[in-house]
Amino acid sequence: MDYKIDIIIPVYNEGENIISVLNKFDSEVKTPFKILLCYDHDDDTSLQAIKGRSFRFEVLPLKNQGTGVHSAVMTGFNYTNAECVIVFPADDVDNQNIIDMMYDNFLEGNEVVVASRFIEGGSMSGCPILKSMLVRTASTTLYYLSSIPVRDASNGFRLFSRKILNHVQIESTKGFTYSIELLVKCARLKWPIGEVPAKWRERSKGKSRFQVIRWTPKYLKWYFYGLATTWLDKSPNSVLLKP
Repeated sequence: MDYKIDIIIPVYNEGENIISVLNKFDSEVKTPFKILLCYDHDDDTSLQAIKGRSFRFEVLPLKNQGTGVHSAVMTGFNYTNAECVIVFPADDVDNQNIIDMMYDNFLEGNEVVVASRFIEGGSMSGCPILKSMLVRTASTTLYYLSSIPVRDASNGFRLFSRKILNHVQIESTKGFTYSIELLVKCARLKWPIGEVPAKWRERSKGKSRFQVIRWTPKYLKWYFYGLATTWLDKSPNSVLLKP
């Protein structure tokens, strides 16, 4: 099959969530796609949950080349070959219905498409106060103080084109910081960026692997890079590209 989208879902014992998530893809997404379930350990409950089940799309378990969410996503990036890639949360049953919209946005010429909680039609509910304050403040100030044209800079759920994955070197090594890195580098390269509304709610099953305190300094590096793109260093030639 000619897959248009590779969807990476990093999982860590998501046995309670993954079937509901995959079933929503079955009913909501029309664009041809395949799923890459990127996992750390062979005894992950996500693998046990999908064993013996079939879907109308391909679900490919992919062993993480390292450990942790960053390495899982990078493993997925290295394996993908579709024209665009979406990183999707393993507990999300609310946003499968925007996958086609994100792909259409990509076809309009956007190299990154952000699933935004902070535009009309988007929402964020049940978020811990500290995390909510950090992501809202960072996203709002980056939007108003820089040339980054989106309202939600910190969400790890977004689409990346084959072009940006093939050409832009990812320097991040922790968590979902690669996501804001690719966004701000795309802006400095002056490549088009799109945004569609998304809903986010705090998970009710399983444990979040988002580490606010540990990852914040890594996010701040690319936050200030985004500000510098507007005020200090506007040159596309300063973006580190793959050899």
